[in-house]
Amino acid sequence: MRNQAEKPDPGGYAAARLRLLTAGEQSGPPRRAALAALTDDWLAGLFDRAAEGRRGVSLVAVGGYGRGELSPRSDLDLLLLHDNGDAEEIATLADRLWYPVWDLGLTLDHSVRTPAEVRRAAGEDLRVQLGLLDARHLAGDRGLTAALRTTVLADWRNQAPKRLPELQDLCTERARRHGELQYLLEPDLKEAHGGLRDATALRAVAASWLADPPRKGLADARRRLLDIRDALHLTTGRATDRLALEDQDQVAAELGLLDADALLRQVYEAARVLSYAGDLTWREVRRVLKARAARPRLRALLGGGKSSAERSPLAEGVVEQDGEVVLALTARPERDPVLLLRAAAAAAQAGLPLSPHAVRHLAATVCPLPTPWPAEAREQFVTLLGSGRPAVQVWTALEAEGLITRLLPDWERVRCRPQRNAVHRWTVDRHLVETAVHASALTRRVDRPDLLLVAALLHDIGKGWPGDHSTVGETIARDVATRIGFDHADAAVLADLVRHHLLLVKTATRRDLDDPATVRSVAEAVGTRSTLELLHALTEADALATGPAAWSSWRGFLVADLVRRVSAVLTGDAPAEPGPAEPTAEQERLAVEAFRTGGPVLALHARPEPPAEPFAGEHPGEYPETHPGGPSQEPAPLGAELLIAVPDQPGVLPAVAGVLAVHRLTVRTAGLRALDLPDDVGDGSVLLLNWRVAAEYGSLPPAARLRADLARALDGSLDIAVRLAERDAAHRWRRGAAAPPPRVTVAPAASRHATVIEVRAQDAPGLLFRIGRALEKAGARVRSMHVSTLGANAVDAFYVTTDAGEPLPEPDATSMARMLEETLRA
Repeated sequence: MRNQAEKPDPGGYAAARLRLLTAGEQSGPPRRAALAALTDDWLAGLFDRAAEGRRGVSLVAVGGYGRGELSPRSDLDLLLLHDNGDAEEIATLADRLWYPVWDLGLTLDHSVRTPAEVRRAAGEDLRVQLGLLDARHLAGDRGLTAALRTTVLADWRNQAPKRLPELQDLCTERARRHGELQYLLEPDLKEAHGGLRDATALRAVAASWLADPPRKGLADARRRLLDIRDALHLTTGRATDRLALEDQDQVAAELGLLDADALLRQVYEAARVLSYAGDLTWREVRRVLKARAARPRLRALLGGGKSSAERSPLAEGVVEQDGEVVLALTARPERDPVLLLRAAAAAAQAGLPLSPHAVRHLAATVCPLPTPWPAEAREQFVTLLGSGRPAVQVWTALEAEGLITRLLPDWERVRCRPQRNAVHRWTVDRHLVETAVHASALTRRVDRPDLLLVAALLHDIGKGWPGDHSTVGETIARDVATRIGFDHADAAVLADLVRHHLLLVKTATRRDLDDPATVRSVAEAVGTRSTLELLHALTEADALATGPAAWSSWRGFLVADLVRRVSAVLTGDAPAEPGPAEPTAEQERLAVEAFRTGGPVLALHARPEPPAEPFAGEHPGEYPETHPGGPSQEPAPLGAELLIAVPDQPGVLPAVAGVLAVHRLTVRTAGLRALDLPDDVGDGSVLLLNWRVAAEYGSLPPAARLRADLARALDGSLDIAVRLAERDAAHRWRRGAAAPPPRVTVAPAASRHATVIEVRAQDAPGLLFRIGRALEKAGARVRSMHVSTLGANAVDAFYVTTDAGEPLPEPDATSMARMLEETLRA
């Protein structure tokens, strides 16, 4: 028995613990081990004093504490194991152990059980059994603990065929609830897929002896996540595993990292290693269990003989065996530089995984490709990219062994790079792969599918460098294209696609497509109809790969409309200068009624959002039925055309925008013009608004109610600002991190007929109302506006003129932009 005089008392333990966590002399695994050892000694001292030499009882650490890994705010997972002795004595002993822990404010997960009760609990609850796999003796009857460990491990190995599928289901469900650690901006380091719980699951699989997880990088990835969690506990003072945005800078500083992006990149790199190891391990578990289930039947069929797995050829040097793609026995990677890409393309085309052994062998032996690549290598690369969804798992396997950066050295800059924009679902590198996946569904729409696929993979390659990523990416894309064997002309097209990959969607959603200057500027940038065709497909693939907020049938319709107009210019049909459009019969009727009644009148026509249309000149029958942007795939949002006629007066724009905001209607596009009345009606003019709106949710409001509220807003009896402020205050609790400040700019040379004021701000109810009120106050007349919302960000363009209908003088435009920005910041 230890000398009890040497045991630290609770106060001594607390002081020693505080010194260990704050002195900064140790960090990482040494500090976790030192904290576990300090806690071991303290708990052993408590046990020795409380047990008073009693036999048949022991104190056991389980779970993370059993592994000797204590983060600053970790729970203490303890089991008081006894041989079914006197219940009252055991209860008293437990109280003497647990209360000192609680007195120090430590979180305790405890149980008191006999070995039989432990086995029963483990059989009923898989989580209990997983914790017991790391059982470690702390104090008391060492033989009792050793016997339990032996029994628990034997039970686990005997029951592995039944319990491992159950464990996999738990991991799958947890991933569904918490997401993938390697892509989340605010990840849960423990629960998310690729996190610490998955690392524990892999240890459990290894302990079953049924399958052996890959070991390369696994321990380092787990250690890195534990180090980050330690820093998170120390900086927040909380027992949390969620790496919140507001904590990331402090955690990065605690770890000596440059910034929060460097921190997230370390998280993503570790998670990627653990996720890939998990995928391989569970695939191997399924294979082993399937083979075990089939073995008795196979033995009966073969009379006890052995069979060898069939090997089916897929490509030169590449075969399929046992559901995986492996190298042929005659393959010589050291002499065949194209074998790597040939195997990857064959696997993706067959929809099969690359064998991890084959990938490791290729990484160790394949000879590098010459520069430029031979034609076969380039063709196999394009085939891989065009394989659709199966290409992702093949790409992941190659990246896990460092083969992607060998093929594309520039990839290192975007690998695991976070995107701090809620619109984006993926890291930069995964977004590029996802864009190629979506582009593979659009290859029938273009004459050069190879250029489309490579452009999809490279369009954001400049995000790893300072400066505008489109401009930087243009140079990188040209170099990569030349390196992989494209000729000068094709490399120039790829560079142009990367340079202008945002051109169509930005122009279509933020500019007046009826303005010839808009269409001509795009035509001059694109140059040829072939490039326009490629850019159209790339735009759609990029948006679909970004996330749900980046693409809709409405955006697809606007982009297709722009493409048709630009295509006409490129084929020699110059857009006509727009004249004043003749009012329709309905518009004339509304204008006359507004003049005679002296108040607003309106018509609300429900119209489904238009579907995205294929490229001009394409046969409708060739449009893929399963394409994500296809008309049969997406239900049409509930939209409406809103026609409003109001006697010419100040404040119309903010009044209309405010009423629509109160009724939760989203504005898609908006036009506003003055209409002179016929001589037989009267002398004067009426403002005519033709807006397209959509319901945020629910049904469209009645037209009569909109008209009544608009009349009240115009005469001042409905205070829109107060109504919106009340709603904003009611929902203020939902806001998270502070949004970046708004930015207002004047778009140079965007139109010959108006000045274009572009507003970028956090989307919020009433934003258009505030902008409209500010523009009215500045004396600007809004000719039209184009609204675009990406996640929480609004990017709106306003075509404004003087009262005489002319563009604003440059100083006035600059002053107005500055004034509007200050208003929105207030």
